[in-house]
Amino acid sequence: MDVVLKPGREHSLLGRHPWVFSGAIKTVTGQPARGETVNVVSAQGDWLARGAYSPDSQIRVRVWTFEDEPIDAAFFERRFARCLELRKRLALVWPTRAFRLCNAESDGLPGVVIDRYGPWFVGQFLSAGAEANKQAIVDAAQKVLPCSGFYERSDTDARAKEGLDPSTGVLAGKEPPEFVEIDDNGPRLLVDIKRGHKTGAYLDQAANRREVRRLAQMNRGEVLNAFCYTGGFGLHAAAGQAQRIVQLDQSAEALDIARENATLNEYLNDFEYIQSNAFDELRKLRDAGRRFDLVVMDPPKFASGAKQLDNALRAYKDVNLLGAQLCKPGAWLMTYSCSGHMTAELFARTLSAALADAGRDGQVVQHLTQGPDHPVGAHYPEGLYLKGLLLRVE
Repeated sequence: MDVVLKPGREHSLLGRHPWVFSGAIKTVTGQPARGETVNVVSAQGDWLARGAYSPDSQIRVRVWTFEDEPIDAAFFERRFARCLELRKRLALVWPTRAFRLCNAESDGLPGVVIDRYGPWFVGQFLSAGAEANKQAIVDAAQKVLPCSGFYERSDTDARAKEGLDPSTGVLAGKEPPEFVEIDDNGPRLLVDIKRGHKTGAYLDQAANRREVRRLAQMNRGEVLNAFCYTGGFGLHAAAGQAQRIVQLDQSAEALDIARENATLNEYLNDFEYIQSNAFDELRKLRDAGRRFDLVVMDPPKFASGAKQLDNALRAYKDVNLLGAQLCKPGAWLMTYSCSGHMTAELFARTLSAALADAGRDGQVVQHLTQGPDHPVGAHYPEGLYLKGLLLRVE
């Protein structure tokens, strides 16, 4: 079956961008089912790509390949072999560590996210094509890199846009334990891959957590880890011999795991755990005169769509204004946005406005982003979702 484009709408595909929007389509031959493989053809009849059809989504076709090849078991095995080869070249594949094996469109498998925690795979199937080919994808991943079990965490809002219901559970092998212990480049972490955020942990921040350890080693002072989840940044600060680490999060369950993680690592640092709404607590800390040598701000996604961007901008400005006010003179502020609609330029402008309103000067020392196991496709700029800045605050 063919998806025929309107005249002049083939340019993005010629540039190898993997999406075809509904407004670019002239006709569809036949009645392809949700997730079925279709050919994408120009108005002149030239074959352009092969992808998965999604009748419920504005992204009507997600491209599997720009080559004339079948989408079968061998195709998925080749894709995963390429994924694994990159991670091996980056020295990320270790038996006790965690890494992302497949980063969706940026790895040539739209809607397919697969993370590896020690011997366990955790997968998200976020597109109609990924869902329709789920078993072939699971089989191919295991063939390329054997595992003890493959657990599904397709419980995100993204599936609703593809006409799919949430789905979780064991797809292959054994059921994972309640917690999986991983080596996070030094500190050990307990990961709840069945119920934790994303696939259990924020693997995209692994390299940035190591940077926190380096910064903490410079002065061994006080660190505030806001929106701390299970405490990863704080654990690396402890490994860097920070004197005191404040772990702040709204979730009591996350903080319980953060405490267990500190105990697991036998850290003797002075930890303080605060369960509270971060915005409220940051104001309390500021008004109480608390100041820190390093402040880490890694909030949840404030904007999941373009319509929420204005509110997100206010939230990012507010939280970073407070973060700057909580910095000692000359302290570090490490801050992030994982909102896809927040560009790096817009985030930098928001930080500038926050510092100005806080009455503080600052220098951007580093631009930070997701780790190398979360690559960004050269023709898919949307894959760059994590924006971070390291500032020295005066």
